Amino acid sequence: MAKKILFVMTGADHWTLNDGTRHPTGFWAEEAVAPYEVFTAAGHQVTVATPGGVVPTVDRGSLAPAANGGEEAARTIAQTLASIEELKSPVALADVDLDDWDAVFYPGGHGPMEDLAVDATSGRLLTRALHGGKPLGVVCHAPAALLAAVEPDGSNSFAGREVTAFSNAEETLAGLADKAKWLLETRLVEAGVRVRVGEPFAPHVVVDGSLVTGQNPASSAPLAEELLKMLG
Repeated sequence: MAKKILFVMTGADHWTLNDGTRHPTGFWAEEAVAPYEVFTAAGHQVTVATPGGVVPTVDRGSLAPAANGGEEAARTIAQTLASIEELKSPVALADVDLDDWDAVFYPGGHGPMEDLAVDATSGRLLTRALHGGKPLGVVCHAPAALLAAVEPDGSNSFAGREVTAFSNAEETLAGLADKAKWLLETRLVEAGVRVRVGEPFAPHVVVDGSLVTGQNPASSAPLAEELLKMLG
């Protein structure tokens, strides 16, 4: 039976660095495309939601041959991305009723560091999904969105849960750690989340109950397969 999966995606097209400059970004192509292909191949339906219902911007760097293992793979991912109609007409995050969805998935890219990290609407959705035991997948930089998920007492909803996320080591290797206002792994740890990171840029997925997190782009397809198991 077809299930309905909500992709919550960044609406940001830049990431503000510590010197105030805007680093062009958005969502990372592989992290949307690979799970989309896994879910739709299994017969499930995907709907995209963003803050304000804006059409999400792809990080141009994620379409480069170097990010995709060569020219041919880069062409393929760009073509697939262009064919995903759901990306062209997202719903507004504020209009989402979580009860309408069987699972929730957050792709990464640096965009979530800019908007979802401080988006209270997204934070409330994440808290409800977590407490309701709804399958929830979050990959790479998208765990920044967990920072906006707070309980009435101000504590983080994901405190004590095991997750993985784009690591400080990976941000350093990517050349942006010294330019960032804050680092994702550090901020999650400060919020009481138990972060478990693997080797840089190698697939690494952590499952904690109904919560599935992936460390980096290479983790997005394995994460989607884990969510698929939960959907039955």
